Amino acid sequence: AAEGERMEWTTIYKNFAETAKEEGLPKIAVVFQQIAEVEEQHELRYRKLLENVRAGKVFQRDEPVKWRCRNCGYVHEGPSAPKVCPACLHPQAYYELFVENY
Repeated sequence: AAEGERMEWTTIYKNFAETAKEEGLPKIAVVFQQIAEVEEQHELRYRKLLENVRAGKVFQRDEPVKWRCRNCGYVHEGPSAPKVCPACLHPQAYYELFVENY
């Protein structure tokens, strides 16, 4: 997936932007350039996720952190996400790092 994102931001959207410029469509060229920037961030995210998978840190951290069940919202604090949510019994795969973004 990361390689696909890389191709999108380094080649596909770059070429779209160049074509739009050549065709006298500078506003569309800017949009394609901005989409390329988004695709670059996708690549970086996928590579970080892959790092976490390889390091065994998807559901495990070195220090206690907050984990949130995406099914019911239960929040657990500890170095790892529970194997099973004690509130709704969903598996560990439903957990993500808890982030307050409000």
